[in-house]
Amino acid sequence: MLSSVSNESGQPVFLLTVAQTSGSTPRKAGAKMKLFEDGTTEGTIGGGKFEALVIAEALERREERVPWLKSYALHEASPESFGAICGGEMTVFFEPQQQAETVYLVGAGHCAQAIAALALGCGWGVVVLEDRADELAKIPHGCRGVQGVPEQFIAAHTWRAEEALVLVSRNFVMDREALAAALGAGGYGYLGMIGSDRKVRRVYDELTTRGFPRQALEAVHAPIGINIGAESPAEIAISVMAEVMRVLRKKEASPQAS
Repeated sequence: MLSSVSNESGQPVFLLTVAQTSGSTPRKAGAKMKLFEDGTTEGTIGGGKFEALVIAEALERREERVPWLKSYALHEASPESFGAICGGEMTVFFEPQQQAETVYLVGAGHCAQAIAALALGCGWGVVVLEDRADELAKIPHGCRGVQGVPEQFIAAHTWRAEEALVLVSRNFVMDREALAAALGAGGYGYLGMIGSDRKVRRVYDELTTRGFPRQALEAVHAPIGINIGAESPAEIAISVMAEVMRVLRKKEASPQAS
C-alpha cells in the first residue's frame, strides 16, 4: 500500500485552459486546471465526462510536448457528441509544462534529508519513498513524501530521463529490493546506491543469483557520489547531487567555465 503524506503533488504535466466558449457551458473562458502525471488535478474546467475526456486526451498525447487546441461539443447535434446536453461548446488549450529535474530518494534518514534540502535549494523536485511515517514527517517542506514499500512505487512509476533515483535507505535489504525494481523498470536518467564497497558487492552478488545481468548492475552508480572525502550528511549530499547533475546533464568531470 502506497500513500502520499504531503500536500505536494509534484510537477504538473499540463496546464489546461478554457480558451473559448459558446452557449451554455459549465465554465467560461479563462478557467484553468493543472493536470499531474498520475492523473490527479488541481482546479476544474467543468467536471463530468467533458473533463474526463480532456484529461484522457492530455495524458495520451503528453509525449508530443507541443501545445494544441481542441473543441468539445456539449450538445447532441454534433457528430462528436459524448452525451452532454448543456447546449454549448468549449475549446480547451492544452499547454504541456516543462518537467523539472526530480530526485527520488529511497529512505528518509539523515543523508536523504540533506540531499532533499540541497536538491530543493537547486530548484529540483524531490520525492521521498519511505515505509515509516515518523521518518517522513522529518523531510524538508516542499518534498513529496510517499509512504509504503519503495519497490512497489518504483515498479509502478513511469520514469523519465530527467529523473534520478537515489537509494539511501536504512538497510541493504531495502536498497537491494529497490535496486531490483529499478533495474526492471528502467527509463530514469540516473540510478545510484549508497554504501561501502562490501555492501555493493553483496547486493550485486545476491541480485546476480536472481538473474540480473552483471552488466546492468555495473551501470549503477555505487558507491554513490563524487569522491570528495565526504563524511557528514551535508557533505554526502554535495557529493551525490554533483554526480546526479553531471550524469543527467551529460557533463564531463571538468572545471566549471566562468
